[in-house]
Amino acid sequence: MKRILNPSYRGRHKAYRVMLLLVLVLAGLLVAGTLYAFLRPADSGPLFRIGGPVGGEFANTGIDNTAAEGAISVFTGIGRLRIPLADGPATMVLSIAFPYPPGDRAFTEELASKVGDFRTIAIEYFSSLPAEKSVSPDEDTAKTEILRRYNASLRLGKIEALYFSDLMVIE
Repeated sequence: MKRILNPSYRGRHKAYRVMLLLVLVLAGLLVAGTLYAFLRPADSGPLFRIGGPVGGEFANTGIDNTAAEGAISVFTGIGRLRIPLADGPATMVLSIAFPYPPGDRAFTEELASKVGDFRTIAIEYFSSLPAEKSVSPDEDTAKTEILRRYNASLRLGKIEALYFSDLMVIE
């Protein structure tokens, strides 16, 4: 039996075949990717990275153990401090950061758990300065003393250097 198709049905028939072919190709890719994932060794690294290289702008959490050996991350978790000074209505604005090794997961977790202590130590130090030193504090002396206090509170590692940014006194 011969079937005759009208012209409008032929166009829809071709579109149906193209869509069916597209669905079959996508299903094949999905099956192939799944099989590849199951057959791949468990300790193999990622095939590609989205968002740039490891150790880039967003690697300051220290949780990524795939970072290159010898790489250094910067801990900025303390954030910006607003410290009321002893000499009246003046306020010091300060951000503290320091480098740490990103591969040491235990030390990274200790740093994250001590953020409140770090903030308290810095606030207590600067708010206890005499009035004449609080307006223009000696940065090297402050770094040395705060670093000593930070390291006294740490058990799993030591901080080697501190960096101050946004150090200003607002009256």
